[in-house]
Amino acid sequence: MMNYYTVKRLFDIILSLILLICLSPIFLIIAFIIRVQDGGPSIFRQERIGKKGVVFRFYKFRSMPLSTPNVESKDTKKLQITPFGKFIRRTNLDELPQFYNVLKGDMSFIGPRPPIPSQTELIKLRHINGALQLSPGLTGWAQVNSFDGMSATEKAKFDGDYASKISFGFEVLILFKTILYFTRKPPTY
Repeated sequence: MMNYYTVKRLFDIILSLILLICLSPIFLIIAFIIRVQDGGPSIFRQERIGKKGVVFRFYKFRSMPLSTPNVESKDTKKLQITPFGKFIRRTNLDELPQFYNVLKGDMSFIGPRPPIPSQTELIKLRHINGALQLSPGLTGWAQVNSFDGMSATEKAKFDGDYASKISFGFEVLILFKTILYFTRKPPTY
């Protein structure tokens, strides 16, 4: 009999492949608009910390001007964002390329969000509570419990809770809360 992690990985592969194929027209449209807007590449790449502390390349649609340095900034309010970049960030469309990270096995649909290498306190706390042993996710327990503005200690607490309670039922709850978040999120155009 397969263990839960094997089933979870199979689910990640199948769903990410289906989504990548079905959403490919949207990917092309977004990439085209970004390219037309300032002529640069449409995909932003950044190093993130994954399962067991392994560094991997993380993908997003680029929402900042081409001239923006690839900095690790926690204060996104100080960063310049293109007009279309504001739209894709508000709608979370900038996150779509992470389906490729899921397909590759760098990430899962559900798990702690992958930190940038400079978030050393969060990484250390996740190592202590066992969350660093898991694949990072597109959404997670901390995200559905008001991730933005949380301290590293608060994030790590939710991530540790997730690591200790991981199960099919718990992940369905996180998925349901994620869907509720997106359906209740007020548009800010």
